[in-house]
Amino acid sequence: MSEHGHPTPKLYAIILACLVVGTVLTYRAAFWDMGIFNPVVALTIACTKATLVILFFMHVRYSSKLTKITISAGFFWLLIMITMSLSDYLTRTFLPQ
Repeated sequence: MSEHGHPTPKLYAIILACLVVGTVLTYRAAFWDMGIFNPVVALTIACTKATLVILFFMHVRYSSKLTKITISAGFFWLLIMITMSLSDYLTRTFLPQ
C-alpha cells in the first residue's frame, strides 16, 4: 500500500474488476443448481462484494478507528436484529388450518 494512506487509481481499477467478476459469478451461479448451497454461494459473493465496496469505495479502510468502530457496531446491531427475527420465526408452530 502507498504511504499516504489513500487508494491509488490502479487499486480502484482492481477493485472494480473484482466487483465485475463478482457480478458475473452471481449471474452464473443463479443458473447453476447447487441444491441447498445456492443461497450460501449467492450470499458469500454478495458479502464479499459489499465488503470491497465498504472498505475501498467508502474509504473505511483508510479511516480512523472511530469510523471502524461505528461500522462494526452497525453490523453487530444488524446481527442482533437478524438473530431476534430468526429466533421468532423458527420457534413458531405452523398448524395447518
